[in-house]
Amino acid sequence: MSTTTYSLAELMICAASEAWRDDGEVLASGIGVIPRLASSLSMLGSNPQLLMTDSEAYMVAEPVPLGARNGYQPKRDSWMGFSRIFDNVWGGKRHALVGPTQIDRFGQANISCIGDYAKPKAQMLGVRGFPGNSISHANSFCVPSHNRRVFVEGEVDMVASVGYNPARLARGWSLDEIDIRLIITDLCVLDFQGPQRQMRIRSLHPGVTVAEVQDNTGFALHVPQDCPTTAAPTVEQLQLIQRLDPHNLRASQLKDNPPGQR
Repeated sequence: MSTTTYSLAELMICAASEAWRDDGEVLASGIGVIPRLASSLSMLGSNPQLLMTDSEAYMVAEPVPLGARNGYQPKRDSWMGFSRIFDNVWGGKRHALVGPTQIDRFGQANISCIGDYAKPKAQMLGVRGFPGNSISHANSFCVPSHNRRVFVEGEVDMVASVGYNPARLARGWSLDEIDIRLIITDLCVLDFQGPQRQMRIRSLHPGVTVAEVQDNTGFALHVPQDCPTTAAPTVEQLQLIQRLDPHNLRASQLKDNPPGQR
């Protein structure tokens, strides 16, 4: 059952929740409001085997709502401190949804700096956990503003995570060991299922055209013959999102909180 009233943020949350559908029992890490709500929605819907933490030190039996808890007590299952997190990461039983500052045609991502590494125009986070994450487990990306500053021509300014670039693979590695699943943006959903792992438009958000997506991307995308429209949130999904985000933090994630249907 679908509804005609939903925000673009809610559409992105529902689209991103599909990233974990077939994962089974893995740890979901959604970094940011939209990714966190997407992983929580997946745990309550498309993948009930999904594992989550309380973002502190415990595994939880159900997703913890965002913001002030107002008496809510997390349903803790077990301890999940840093040492266990790292064991889980290196073991590959994790799927993270993160927000890069730049992405290139290979799926290489950058959160470190803009401009030349020796003298950057802007210094950001460093590489954080991106190198280890990208060689150890599945990753998906969330991009709240799809434009050519994010989807850059050529390579990203600083390669913080591995992509489908044979020139940068470490000795002994193959492209088959890289696992980038989905890229969810405010225009569309992308994946790497095009020819020779070319980035492909998986679905267009309602009212968005192929030309609009390509114009906002710094490299050629693969466009399937029949490009579907991203599925609208169901009434049930919107009710779950409201429960998971009682303070409506999602409304502040995209400029002016636009509607999902343009």
